[in-house]
Amino acid sequence: DVNMDDFLLSSERINSALLNHHINFLSGEITEESVTEIIRWIAYENTLETEVPLTLFINSMGGSLTDAFALIDIMHNSHRKIRTFGIGNVMSAAFLVFTSGLKGERYIGKNTSIMCHQYTGEIYGKHHDLTAQFKETESLNRRMVDVLKRATYLDEKTIKRRLLPPSDVWLTPQEVIDLGIADNFIS
Repeated sequence: DVNMDDFLLSSERINSALLNHHINFLSGEITEESVTEIIRWIAYENTLETEVPLTLFINSMGGSLTDAFALIDIMHNSHRKIRTFGIGNVMSAAFLVFTSGLKGERYIGKNTSIMCHQYTGEIYGKHHDLTAQFKETESLNRRMVDVLKRATYLDEKTIKRRLLPPSDVWLTPQEVIDLGIADNFIS
């Protein structure tokens, strides 16, 4: 028999030990709540007087693009280097978070499913609402290109053709290394 109190205490000890070693996880759907937890962790780690890199494991099918951008902004402005490890699923908004890790320190699992795509959103409403929503959709896609340019050294034309065409793009772990999205395999 498993005692739930012992299990929970054990789980809390594991979480605490991982955080003490500067390791955290972004898993499941990217939401305001899940991103806020990681942002708080990065902000806290930036108050410590150490240069030990942070490690962020990512296993997510994506979610809110605007929440992902909030996390990416914090990652780009962290004085602590952030290594990313892509495992399981690295898709959609999670793809952008993964590739925003420190160049040279972005690791991908050999069995990871990787997918990226344009932001399409849902556009509906009156004419002026459609115009505003279309403008925001264009802005979000522009920001995606900018994040990928910074992360990969690919030019805009290549990014739009290879990573952000109208349909979903499924990539192998080797392809993401070849494109400069990831740097190394998890060994």
